[in-house]
Amino acid sequence: MTTAEKLKKILVEELNLEEVTPADIDDDAPLFGEGLGLDSLDAVELVVIIQKHFGLEIKDMDEGRTAFQSVRALAAYIDGRLKS
Repeated sequence: MTTAEKLKKILVEELNLEEVTPADIDDDAPLFGEGLGLDSLDAVELVVIIQKHFGLEIKDMDEGRTAFQSVRALAAYIDGRLKS
């Protein structure tokens, strides 16, 4: 299972996304706003989820803004940090 696939599964389960399956989530769709429709409270939860499942801490808003652009961006962020 790729990091992106794992992330989609985690997002659906942890954020209780109703009527959304991991397969419904486009890797390049924005996580916030018109894409997946997450909001600022979800962003806080997402930081906790990343720490819980991957042991990574997102330390500032600039880092989070870049990582949280899409599932693909977040997977690349995680893969890059885990390989370091």
